[in-house]
Amino acid sequence: MNASAATAPKNPFAANTSHALRGDYEHMRADYTVEQPYERYTEAEQTRWRFLYDRQKKLLPGYAAQEYIDGLEALNAGDAIPRLEDANKVLGDATGWRLIAVPGLIPDDVFFDHLANRRFPVAWWMREEHELDYLVEPDIFHDFFGHVPLLSNPVFADYMEKYGKGGPKAIEHNAQHMLARLYWYIVEFGLIKTDDGLRAFGAGMLSSKEETIYSVESPKPNRVAFDLERVLNTAYMVDDFQKTYFVIDSFEQLFEICDCDFTPYYERGAGKEPINPETVLSTDNVITKGRF
Repeated sequence: MNASAATAPKNPFAANTSHALRGDYEHMRADYTVEQPYERYTEAEQTRWRFLYDRQKKLLPGYAAQEYIDGLEALNAGDAIPRLEDANKVLGDATGWRLIAVPGLIPDDVFFDHLANRRFPVAWWMREEHELDYLVEPDIFHDFFGHVPLLSNPVFADYMEKYGKGGPKAIEHNAQHMLARLYWYIVEFGLIKTDDGLRAFGAGMLSSKEETIYSVESPKPNRVAFDLERVLNTAYMVDDFQKTYFVIDSFEQLFEICDCDFTPYYERGAGKEPINPETVLSTDNVITKGRF
């Protein structure tokens, strides 16, 4: 299994996963937040952070969206595991978002509420040495390096808030699994068109050594123009590189999409088998057709 596909479970924000969660959930508040116990990070963990940060940062030119690179530079977090309170000063000035420490994965309704109020949950703990290229749950490197840079971009920041506000409707229609696919294919594994070609902006690939390059360069996966209903109904890979990536034209496109009513999509998708992630539909606007 590759690292990026392992950074989130089948539901990327559910606490009821099939394995025991590794975070300490006994000392959290009612909203699942904790204080970031910075004094508990060991020197080995700090060294691990610097290694992963340097390794991934070197891969970004030519592969990552410029908006992501700009956000990462503004955070200036390469020398040590970041203090969330320091990052909050940068994000607060840029978009009004702030980071909150959590033990790990949290329930759907709690996750949605945090996003709707411009709070992004970050698992505070750091992966072990043997997990550098494989991780079952998101840690602080995935959550911070992968997700936080784009929260300084006003358009993407607005989109994430709008996404969170859409959570209660998904819960009402028992369609969290459909909304999770939008998170997976966009927030975790999204590609964007630029004047210089396709670029990655998803946290799942940008926190992964191999999938950063694979998502942009490999001839194997399908790359399909974003279509909301298609994404909401498409299964995804949790134990391998993605078979299909969805490509947006701009971040503004995402915000416009979230202004629509998802109810008809949830009603049409209820009870249906999801689309196989390897499948190319006749209705797809295919940018690159892969070979499996």
